[in-house]
Amino acid sequence: MINHLSLAEQVAQMVVVRASGHLFDQQIRYPTWEPPLATLKSWLEDLGVGGVIFVDGSAIELAARTQQLQSWAKFPLLLAADIEEGVGQRFPGATWFPPPMALAAIAETDLSKAQHYAEQMGTVTAQEAIALGLNWILGPVVDVNNNADNPVINVRAFGETPERVSQLATAFIQGCQQYPILTTAKHFPGHGDTATDSHWELPVLPHSPERLATLELPPFQAAIQAGVDGIMSAHLSIPAWDKTWPATLSPEILTHQLRQTLGFQGLIVTDALVMGAIADHYTPKEAAILAVEAGADILLMPANPAVTIQAVCQAVEQGRIAPDRIEASVQRILQAKTKVSPGWVPPNLPNPEAERLFTPELLMQSQTEALVQQILQESEQSRGLPLSLDSSSTQSPWNLVIVDNLLEAPFLDRQTPAIALPKQFGYETHWVDCQTPDSLTDLDSRHPLTLVQLFVRGNPFRGSTEITRIGQHWIKQLLRIDRLQALLVYGSPYVMKQFLLDIPETVPFAFSYGQMLSAQRVALERLFGL
Repeated sequence: MINHLSLAEQVAQMVVVRASGHLFDQQIRYPTWEPPLATLKSWLEDLGVGGVIFVDGSAIELAARTQQLQSWAKFPLLLAADIEEGVGQRFPGATWFPPPMALAAIAETDLSKAQHYAEQMGTVTAQEAIALGLNWILGPVVDVNNNADNPVINVRAFGETPERVSQLATAFIQGCQQYPILTTAKHFPGHGDTATDSHWELPVLPHSPERLATLELPPFQAAIQAGVDGIMSAHLSIPAWDKTWPATLSPEILTHQLRQTLGFQGLIVTDALVMGAIADHYTPKEAAILAVEAGADILLMPANPAVTIQAVCQAVEQGRIAPDRIEASVQRILQAKTKVSPGWVPPNLPNPEAERLFTPELLMQSQTEALVQQILQESEQSRGLPLSLDSSSTQSPWNLVIVDNLLEAPFLDRQTPAIALPKQFGYETHWVDCQTPDSLTDLDSRHPLTLVQLFVRGNPFRGSTEITRIGQHWIKQLLRIDRLQALLVYGSPYVMKQFLLDIPETVPFAFSYGQMLSAQRVALERLFGL
């Protein structure tokens, strides 16, 4: 098969571009990263790029989109998404599970139940992904989140110890393996013990090889033993292994440590090459060449795929990269495509989507929603509930919703439980985000009793420091005038613990790892005793 491909076609198979899951150009939210339709079609038909990673769009749109792109492709595509919390995390209409750390909370009291839930989560995610035309899950996260200040991993991790992460991540992988779909452990060799967001800067992991071997690496070893298909590199500096190159660009880390020492034979995929940790220090051409030299098979989200393909081809032609290095990656990619496209035998190259029938009944089945509810209920923390409501008051209580950015909160609108349920009890809704001036919290004793709902978790590109400060500011003011009725926190257990230090035990409280509609409903029904 490889002999039938030109050098440019071989290198193009190593490139995975980003695209919107929406069908029309005017729906694109991130035009810097997501090309218009004509450009995307050219990348597939003319360049022959090997895959696409999707962001945004509904489940129904994605089903049409994947069929559309496969029909344009020069060769069958790998179609991927960061669906660590289920397909609905990215594509409304499918199932959105609580973050993996919710399972770690359940495992504290019942490990076998948590593993069962993790396996079911993998099964449902694989089912729904395939139903929508995806064939590559960019998950699970196997980072050990042992740093409470981590702004980017946080609740995406399956826990704070290598044992717990290994147990739950491998169960997720095993659930996925019942179906022809790829899984990817990330972010090698471990992004959990950092306080820097690699979307912006290059974090440094200062640990010794002995520490890496005991804490960061075991979950990757467990994932490899479980048969994970791919491993994604982290944009990290690890001086103990390589004082010069970050992990994504390091032959010592990707080839020596991952390939040779750990014996991984599957796909090595870079994290997005447009992230600041790489893009701010290397040109797009040099980053692509260095990543291939380091041992990467897949170049994820290069700034310009045509430039990337040309640069790697020139490096081969100039003798900097050996042709068999490219051929080895392409062979691994073709093996992966054969796995997810049953019946496809190179070099015949039929469209693997031709036999696929979209089955919407797979989405949000009643038993799947029941699974989501179980995980939410069994991982939730609370005290002082249900709330005692004062029916004699003539003043409407406030429902104060605090969120990082109102314009980027897909889990909130006027009909979601966080707004609709309190409204049924006479609450008046108010919103606060990072654009709201602090001066608005100059409160006095005439202020109504206030239910605070705080949505906060690790946010790539932004972190959670500012929204945590805003939440603390409001709660301090409400406590000062004795008007804090109750607090609901959705998201980060680390932020939740900070707030509990300042809140009297007499104030009712609930915490949920999830932020989606199901999480809001479970928490508020418990709050109001429904």
